[in-house]
Amino acid sequence: MEDLKKLITDAKKDFAACKSLTELDNAKSKYLGKAGPITEAMKGLSKLSKGEKPKIGALINEVKQGIELALNHCKESIQKAILTKQLSDESIDVSLPGIKGNSGSLHPITLTMRRIERIFHSVGFDLARGPEIEDDYHNFTALNIPESHPARAMHDTFYINKNYVLRTHTSPVQVRYMKENKPPLRIISPGRVYRVDSDATHSPMFHQVEGLWIDENINFANLKGVVQDFLQQFFEDSSLSIRFRPSFFPFTEPSAEIDMSWNGGWLEIGGCGMVHPNVLKHTNINKNDFQGFAFGLGVERLAMLKFGLDDLRPFFTHDLRFLKQFKV
Repeated sequence: MEDLKKLITDAKKDFAACKSLTELDNAKSKYLGKAGPITEAMKGLSKLSKGEKPKIGALINEVKQGIELALNHCKESIQKAILTKQLSDESIDVSLPGIKGNSGSLHPITLTMRRIERIFHSVGFDLARGPEIEDDYHNFTALNIPESHPARAMHDTFYINKNYVLRTHTSPVQVRYMKENKPPLRIISPGRVYRVDSDATHSPMFHQVEGLWIDENINFANLKGVVQDFLQQFFEDSSLSIRFRPSFFPFTEPSAEIDMSWNGGWLEIGGCGMVHPNVLKHTNINKNDFQGFAFGLGVERLAMLKFGLDDLRPFFTHDLRFLKQFKV
């Protein structure tokens, strides 16, 4: 019995000498483990007489509880010391300036699209959008593109099936809009378009903005004025001029390529023309009462010129070092 009582004193001394939870766990096993004195004492109860068992059993439980109490006390002390050290090592100086969070930025193509929309909206053009998966009729037939035209070939167009394609231009939006609205009409239709092409200046997916103005007595002079005014505002250069070169597009007649003055020379920037009578016919607009013009501009081309780039591929590589340059 004296040996049992002495276990509490010995355990407290051993527990107090522990500097870590691991050491404390080892010391616990020494006293309360399967081979420890408390377990051995419990096994020895069977050898005692009926009169001794209750007295010795109660003492064993008392000693065990005393050891556990000392163990928990030392465990709390060690945990408190660990927490105090951790708080000291990880202390925060609240007087220091805060860490600035990273903010996102709009993609340069998005910035360019918004600028285009804002400029045209300021001169009365509405915004029109349409599906990127387009049927053959709206993408080709309604725009006076015959079945024999090279634009329908597989090497130019992404075909989903024989009736549907990924739209090759945003002109189908104009057809849909003319069907649903009566003249006078003045819209732009920006959006993604798709063609089988890929190099430093071409991408299989790119962006176009097409403009349309249908009204009485609309002519080439109106077309040139609108396009030149837009480019002057976009590039913030009132001296910028444009010229038209004769060209051919199935959906306009006459048609022209648009060149603008740039770095002492001329640079092709888009295509345009007067809306073809057959297109008006598909949209139930009387060609004798109304006429109009349409034009198309490449958004990536405008963005490259605006931001001084000679390769459009960085627009689509998702390199944050490149994109962060366009924060506004």
